[in-house]
Amino acid sequence: MSAARMTEAERATRVDLAAAYRLAALNGWDDTIYTHISAAVPGEEGVYLINPYGLLFEEVCASNLVKVNTRAEKLDDSPYSVNPTGFAIHGAIHAARASARCVLHLHTEWGLALAMVPGGLLPTTQHAMRLFHRLGRHAYEGLALSDAEGQRLVQNLGQLDGLILENHGTLTVGRTVAEAYMLMHHLERAARAQLRAMAATGGQVLTANDEVAARTYAQWVGDGSERDGDAEWPALLRKLDKIDPSYKN
Repeated sequence: MSAARMTEAERATRVDLAAAYRLAALNGWDDTIYTHISAAVPGEEGVYLINPYGLLFEEVCASNLVKVNTRAEKLDDSPYSVNPTGFAIHGAIHAARASARCVLHLHTEWGLALAMVPGGLLPTTQHAMRLFHRLGRHAYEGLALSDAEGQRLVQNLGQLDGLILENHGTLTVGRTVAEAYMLMHHLERAARAQLRAMAATGGQVLTANDEVAARTYAQWVGDGSERDGDAEWPALLRKLDKIDPSYKN
């Protein structure tokens, strides 16, 4: 779609999504040209934006994001293709869950390590308790390329905030790009703290009991009127603007 025909809502989504890629790169969350962050296009059912296959996260900008639909069809004249796993994972979630406006899937060092731990994320820190009983699990089946696996992944996600993809990585979803990003921030920070503590103590770590963990989760989410990312995202964009504002291009 040409810039002249693009809606302001799509343009804003492109900028936020490109910012998420750049911030992820700054965090060291990228895996060369692999993994994805996708965002639904406002007002266009079943249509979403995803990174061009072959570009590093640090090269993604608003204009080079590829517009596709949940039938694995490219909808613009982008010279780039899309990694098939971007359809199998992201397309399946966008098709099944309208509230998941952004899907963030990574292969980070800490996420990969957490994905090997049978007990998964424990209520060891405040960051972890934001995700108390909010993470599902999806068993490893090989490279995620099939529609059938996509459907199983969707079932495991349900209405949760994310998944631990066993032996694979992590995934979060959000009603906004900012929400999905901040949920991954909490997951990454919690995983790193837990795994470092486990390494230092031989696997023995202090955990909050279920009552305290549930109370902390309730304090995090409040009455639901403020989403994760609502307060943090403007500050993160200011940081990014100081470093390299070319994500907006």
